[in-house]
Amino acid sequence: MNAIDLLVGALKASEGVTLGFLEGFSDADLLDRPVPGANHAGWQVGHLLLSERFILAGHLPGVSYPALPAGFEARHGKEGAQINDASGWPSKGEYERLFRETRAATIDAVSKLTESQLDHPTEGRLAAKAPKLGNLIQLIANHDLMHGGQFSVIRRKQGKPVLF
Repeated sequence: MNAIDLLVGALKASEGVTLGFLEGFSDADLLDRPVPGANHAGWQVGHLLLSERFILAGHLPGVSYPALPAGFEARHGKEGAQINDASGWPSKGEYERLFRETRAATIDAVSKLTESQLDHPTEGRLAAKAPKLGNLIQLIANHDLMHGGQFSVIRRKQGKPVLF
């Protein structure tokens, strides 16, 4: 096993955990806020896939992400987090499809890297937290898992089975 294999494995594992947390959710469940002002799971999934695209697009050679539906970025940006209208959000199936497509594009590009490319310095606001490309890719997998804690709270509020 090498570092590329490890990163691909981390990306696949965090994808499985993220999508696993959504098991048993209806479209309406995705919009349930655990407490007033908290983000619902739908917004969070959109945030995860937008973050992955935004963070890696300028750093990961050869990555090509598929187009997102019109208005997706605005709805899942910071201002969209507090939209309380239940209309206009993607369905669970659409979120899952977009998440899988985004992750597949990332994994495809990571799989084509050489280990020496993982040492390429990063730039921008995340460079202090993830100074090299390999760190930035790992950050994406960790970001998914951080939101898993929030999904878990929503699951408990809704009386769904405890996972993981």
